[in-house]
Parts: sequence; C-alpha cells; structure tokens
Amino acid sequence: MAIHSTLAISYASLSPIEPQSKAKPKPKTKLNPPPLSISTNRSSVDPVQVQHLFASCGHSCHRFPRTGPEGRVEPVELEKLRVALAHSFVVVSVLCKARFLEGEKEKGVLEYGFEDLFGDSDQRLVGFGRAVSDCGLTASIHDVVVIPSLRRRGIGQKIINRILRILTSRGIYDISALCTENERLFFKACGFGFDSLGSTTMMYTQSPGATTNNDGFTVTTSGRMQLLVPPPTHQLKLWKKD
Repeated sequence: MAIHSTLAISYASLSPIEPQSKAKPKPKTKLNPPPLSISTNRSSVDPVQVQHLFASCGHSCHRFPRTGPEGRVEPVELEKLRVALAHSFVVVSVLCKARFLEGEKEKGVLEYGFEDLFGDSDQRLVGFGRAVSDCGLTASIHDVVVIPSLRRRGIGQKIINRILRILTSRGIYDISALCTENERLFFKACGFGFDSLGSTTMMYTQSPGATTNNDGFTVTTSGRMQLLVPPPTHQLKLWKKD
C-alpha cells in the first residue's frame, strides 16, 4: 500500500498543472464632468482668466516658448492675448461653478498667483478653444485647453464640436488644426485626418531680424526687447563732437 501511494504521489506530481485564470482587468470607468456651461459670447471672455488657464495647463502661445527655472512656460502677454481674442472668428469658453472644483483645485491658481483674480465670482473658466477664419473659405483651430483635473471627460471634444458646428453652419468646411504629435489622437477622435491633397504645414522659423529705418539706425532685437543701434559713421561723429 505504501508503494502504491508513493507512485500515486509521483504521477500526480508529473501531471500538468492547469494555469490559473488571469484576472480580467477592470474596465475603466469614464468620469463624468461636473455641471458645465458652454458659451460662445466673445464679450464675456475675460482675458485674465484665459491667461491663467493657459498657464495652469502649461500651454504657450509663443512659437519658441521660454520656461522658468521650475519648468513653467512663460505666460502669454496679456495685451497680445486681448488682440488675438478680439480678432478670433469663434471663441468657446467652458465654465464651471467653483464649488464643484473644491478638492481638485488646479495647481496653477496658487503656483502662478492667480488666487485673488476671481473675487467672489462663482464661475471658473475650465476649458477654452478658438478659431480664426477668412470668413469665407478656410478656418484653423487654436489653443484648445482643459484644466488637468477635468481632462479625459469629453470636455475638449465638446469644445471642438461647438467650433465645428459654428464654422460649418457658415459654409466653411476647409478647417485645419495645427497640433503637436501628442495631440493627433485627440483631433483624430474629433474627426480630423490627413489632408486629401497631401499638403503639409510649414511654419516660419526665423526670429525677428534686424531692420534699418530711414535715418540709418538699425532696429535689432534682444530677447523680446527692440534696440535702436546708430550706424558706425553716426557714432564716429558723436565721438568727435565730444
């Protein structure tokens, strides 16, 4: 009996072990956004809130953005932002009541010193997008951003859909979106694809160069500043007079 029991144990140890069933990954639950309101009223857009939104999202409107010592992008100039908003063909703002953002405050409010800009207003700008157009044939979409705490909830797609609805209602269907490599999947999900004509987008890459005015002075740039440099002969005359 002892022999048979030993053989039984030996054969049992040689029998193939059935693999354990792998636990199925839990499906990702899509978080619903808090109650939102979408506005296309250009006059209700506060450029200061847009500037704050861009900063909190790390979004720069500069072709060659500068970053600070902590890696933050340089905020867009407020006056240039006012001009850009005034000349945009479509402006879409997504607003959320402040009480729904408690507990998931975006870091930019404190990091960039914007905590006192909103006062007692109950509405916060949490998403934005705009489009420029020749009002007849073509349009392009720019600056589509959503605060980090509310991303992946379909807010960005709602912004794009609202812009597209307004443009196509005006008979404009040649619509482009200048995007980075990381943003291509998002725009593809919104209905964008490769140009059927096979064209490519090229960007002007040169920084502002030096120019000469009528008096012979050279206007050159130093960072974001413009310097007025007199010609060498003019400098020589000034030196002789001294």
